[in-house]
Amino acid sequence: MTSSIERIKVLTAGVISLILMLGVARFAYTPLLPLMQQQASLGISEGGWLASINYMGYFTGVLIAASISNMMLKDRLYRLGIIVAIISTLGMALTTNFWVWSLMRYFAGLSSAAGILLGSGLILNWLIRHHYRSELGIHFAGAGLGIAFCSYIVSVMTPEFDWREQWFALSILSVLMAIPAWVWLPKPKDSHLMKSGEALVDNPPSAAYLRLFIAAYLCAGVGYVISATFIVAIVNQQNPLADEGTLVFMVLGLAAAPACIVWDLIARKMGDLNALALAFAIHTLGIVLPVFNTGSMAAYASAILFGGTFIGIVSLVLTMAGRLYPSAPSKMMGKMTISYGMAQIIAPAITGQLAEMGGSYRDGLIMAGCFMVLGTFLVLLLKIVEQRESTQHQIKPS
Repeated sequence: MTSSIERIKVLTAGVISLILMLGVARFAYTPLLPLMQQQASLGISEGGWLASINYMGYFTGVLIAASISNMMLKDRLYRLGIIVAIISTLGMALTTNFWVWSLMRYFAGLSSAAGILLGSGLILNWLIRHHYRSELGIHFAGAGLGIAFCSYIVSVMTPEFDWREQWFALSILSVLMAIPAWVWLPKPKDSHLMKSGEALVDNPPSAAYLRLFIAAYLCAGVGYVISATFIVAIVNQQNPLADEGTLVFMVLGLAAAPACIVWDLIARKMGDLNALALAFAIHTLGIVLPVFNTGSMAAYASAILFGGTFIGIVSLVLTMAGRLYPSAPSKMMGKMTISYGMAQIIAPAITGQLAEMGGSYRDGLIMAGCFMVLGTFLVLLLKIVEQRESTQHQIKPS
């Protein structure tokens, strides 16, 4: 097999793994949430709690990813995540019991961590070892494609199938996607050498840099999770006659699919942190737009702005983190994502409670927007710290 064909197969495995473990196992819940509320008597607050429990599972997976360095173990857990994604998707169709649903959402969260952290780390490690660009834009396109895929499937099936039958259908599709996600990603080499024999050299950041980086990513987690979880319910609530929520979510996914590649190109031109600050600012606008304008056009514009930046932020941050520790990229990615995961546990439950008390998701969106403004400021501050540390390094006596 030529190296170019192998690279295509590896990247395709990564894209499909994210469609399965992030798109289906995690994000299918978003377009199906209104249907489950209508047909399975799932309450608004319970819907928020299921989202938070899903992120608890994700957070557990993040902690596991951050604690292991052995590449072979990461590979085994990645493959276990594929199996768990299928089981947790099927499990949603087998009951209407809130506690069983909670367990399924928890395991779906574990699976999504395997896809977004272990899978990403394995692919970045493979790219670095084989002297390809250490960029994950193509890989993370799978997240946007997963959202668009689930939204499309749900929109097509809803007129004919109920919520339970749709979970069954998604389970069957998951089995089919598992095959290339499993077969086309080669097992890693547990060594610190590249294919050419050169050593993989880590570049640990300063404590100040790391603290700001983690805090900024926490803010991004709050901003992301509220819109990502509730966007379908928000749009349907604002325009109940149009019932456009699932279509808006599909537009979000379609905007996200090419965005990672675009943000890789932007980062090459203006630098990682400048690109990240720009992504934060656009992301903020996408989140708060429905607060000020409840029309359909604003909903679609919000979806494009949000979709075009949320996975770009994740891709930029995790690529930057992985480059700092190329010998064990998933470990550093996991440490960064701990803060992101904490936000995803707390924010949906708070938003669900606010929506139940106030009758709308407006307060939750305002909270998300405020966190994103703070996050943008932290990224700009991070740029100053980076420049200062670079200057200090240059003037050190040899």
